[in-house]
Amino acid sequence: MDFQDIRDRLVIAALPHAVFDGWTAKTLALAALDLDLEVSLGERAFMGGPVEAVAHFADLGDRLMLADCLDQGLPVMKIPDRIKTLIRARLTRWAPHREALRRALSLLAMPAHALVAAKVTARTIDTMWRAAGDTSSDFSWYTRRATLTAIYTATLLYWLDDASEDCADTWAFLDRRLADVGRVTKARQKLTKWLSSLPKPKAPAGKRAKRESHPA
Repeated sequence: MDFQDIRDRLVIAALPHAVFDGWTAKTLALAALDLDLEVSLGERAFMGGPVEAVAHFADLGDRLMLADCLDQGLPVMKIPDRIKTLIRARLTRWAPHREALRRALSLLAMPAHALVAAKVTARTIDTMWRAAGDTSSDFSWYTRRATLTAIYTATLLYWLDDASEDCADTWAFLDRRLADVGRVTKARQKLTKWLSSLPKPKAPAGKRAKRESHPA
């Protein structure tokens, strides 16, 4: 059993305890006991404390999301469907542990953990885009990630309180957010195409004559 495997097992074992005690040193100690490990291992595995355990839990979620989507046929889907599939996989796996996730988000929302929260979110969003086939390296790299961050975080918060059967309301909410982005993108593309079709303005006659009288 390698160190990452131990950490993976600890954060999963911590989920039922986090519901009652939050993500705390006590929760990690109880998780270690549940796994028949030394009680101190819960603390030693996450020297940065419970917030490091939450960050590792998010990383585990990213890895499992990719594993869950291996047989979903992502390459043949359109980009919005790939993103939708990834987000659904990311959330569906943890449906029985929504309260533990809520407690994790509460910990990350503390001002002292703002940097960790930003890194965790950025890593998840980047993982999704790469899995969706994004290879951009220009300014669109940033805009795509900013857009998906807004969609994913809004969907996550909606999902936490969704009492509908099989989270049907959440998936409808996600569909609407993706459709909104699609409409904005198409409108921007049309505007860009229209602007490029306009005739370029001519220089005033005086300036043209001046340029002609002073050849380069």
